[in-house]
Amino acid sequence: MKIRTILMSLFMVSVILFTSCDNNDDPNNEPPATINETYPTNNTAGVSRNAVITATFSEPMNASTITTSSFTVKQGTTNVSGSVDYSGNIATFTPTNNLSAGKIYTATITRDVKNLEGKAIAANMVWNFTTGGTLTTLNAVNLGASANYVVLAKTAINNSSTSTIVGDLGLSPAATSYVTGLALTNATGYATSAQITGKVFAADMAAPTPINLTTAVENMITAYNDAAGRPSPDFVEFATGNIGGKTLSPGLYKWTNSVTIPSSITFSGTATDVWILQIAGNLNMSAGINITLTGGAQAKNIFWQVAGDATFGTTSHFEGILLSKTGITLQTGASMTGRALAQTAVILDGSSVTKPQ
Repeated sequence: MKIRTILMSLFMVSVILFTSCDNNDDPNNEPPATINETYPTNNTAGVSRNAVITATFSEPMNASTITTSSFTVKQGTTNVSGSVDYSGNIATFTPTNNLSAGKIYTATITRDVKNLEGKAIAANMVWNFTTGGTLTTLNAVNLGASANYVVLAKTAINNSSTSTIVGDLGLSPAATSYVTGLALTNATGYATSAQITGKVFAADMAAPTPINLTTAVENMITAYNDAAGRPSPDFVEFATGNIGGKTLSPGLYKWTNSVTIPSSITFSGTATDVWILQIAGNLNMSAGINITLTGGAQAKNIFWQVAGDATFGTTSHFEGILLSKTGITLQTGASMTGRALAQTAVILDGSSVTKPQ
C-alpha cells in the first residue's frame, strides 16, 4: 500500500513538472500562427510576370525570422533571386527580375518563421502558381493604311506656333477647314505646308483622297481594337501605373487605370522585339521627360493603346505608335518619333513629329 502511494505521488509530481515546463515554453498554450492568405493563391494560372508574392499571417510575426532563407521562390530547382520584406502581418517576396512566361513557380515559407513569442508556424507553407504571358514572339499590330500617316485624326488637327512634321497628315471625316495653324497651300487631292515634309489629306479633297482616308481611319480603329484585345498580358499594373524611371522589356503590358511618366524611361530590346501597352485611362508624360530606346529597339514596334487622353509635356520626347481613342496633345516643344493616330483630335504646339523608320 505504501509503495502504491509513493508511486502515485511520483506520477503526480511528474505531471506537474511536465505541465510546468510546457507552459514555460508556451505560457498561454496558444496555437501556432497560420498563413491565412497568399498571393498568388495555390495553383493560380496566368500570373503576371511582374508579380510580387505575398503571405498574410494570422498574427504579428518576428520580422527578423522572415528572410530570403525562410521565404523562397523557385522555378523547378532554381532559386529566384529577390528581396523579402515584412509589414502589417504581410510578408512580401519581390523578384529581382521579371518571371519567365508560362512557367510553374513554387513559393515556400519554412518553420524558421516565428511569432513574437518565438513560436514557429505549424508546418512549412508551400504553394504553386503558373505565370502567364506570351510564350512566342509578340506580333506587331497591323496598322493597315493608317501607317501611311504620321498624324491621323477624325475631328481636327490643330497647331500653334511653328511645328516640324516629317510624314503625311490625314483628317477624316472632318474637312480641310479643321486643319488649323499649318498655313496650307491647296493642291488637287492634297495640301502642302512649309511646316510639313509630306502632304496633308482631308475628307473634302478630290478623289481618291476621301476613300483612302476612310480606309485609313477604319484600319486605325481596327488596329486600336487589336491592341486593346490582346490576351495574356506579361505585365499587369506594372509599377502601379507610375512607370517613371523604369526599363521596359518586350511584351504585353496592361493597366486598368491611367499611366504617368514623371521621369525618363527606357525600352530595352532588339530590332524585332515588340511592345504593346494597354492603357484603360489616360497617358500623361511630364515636361522635359524622354523615352530612350536601347539594344536596337525601334519606335515602329512600340504600340501604345490609350483609351483616354494622351498628353505630352513641354519639351518631352516620345517614342512609339500612339493609338488613342480620345485625343492626343503635344505641348510646346514636345517631340515624337512614331505616329499620332487619334479617334478624335491631334493638337500640336511648336512640336516635332517624325515618322519611324
